[in-house]
Amino acid sequence: MQLVVARIGRAHGIKGEVTVEVRTDEPELRLAPGAVLATDPASTGPLTIATGRVHSGRLLLRFEGVADRTAAEALRNTLLIAEVDPDELPEDEDEYYDHQLIDLDVVTEDGTEVGRITEISHLPSQDLFIVERPDGSEVMIPFVEEIVTEIDLEEQRAVIAPPPGLIDDRAEIASAREAAQERPDEPGDEPRESAQAPRESGEES
Repeated sequence: MQLVVARIGRAHGIKGEVTVEVRTDEPELRLAPGAVLATDPASTGPLTIATGRVHSGRLLLRFEGVADRTAAEALRNTLLIAEVDPDELPEDEDEYYDHQLIDLDVVTEDGTEVGRITEISHLPSQDLFIVERPDGSEVMIPFVEEIVTEIDLEEQRAVIAPPPGLIDDRAEIASAREAAQERPDEPGDEPRESAQAPRESGEES
């Protein structure tokens, strides 16, 4: 199974190094020196990692045959793809690869359907499940044990205990609108819109 483990960013310095956006929980394994990675677009690869180091909190890689800034900049936005055994599991029993979580059904502890996991977003502070609801809208659910209480790979589901407002925000908005319609307009009342913070994309290990 091929999985995206990183995206190449801008060139760093003049010796061929590039920044990378890591999309794996195991960069020390997937992005180690000597690793050979396929690419998207395929014409830029395969790429063999020559060196790797962390600089100012970001991972910098240099690839064999990429010796200057011009060559490094030509790789910008290239996806790095690793070949992963689909039966392989992380060493920690409480960890999961992205491909194990994608397409899991999300339900609350009382069995209420929430939606289906379509993407895992890896943020510096935490991971997020991007969940598509039956109506096509999306909700972001933090992958923390206080909220995600169970991952059942056999049943292909994730069980959550959402705090108030996490998945029922639209119901609260609807209730507020109904209440506003039932009372007469008051001076200073103005229509309000709900807003949702933009999400980031991520992939796997």
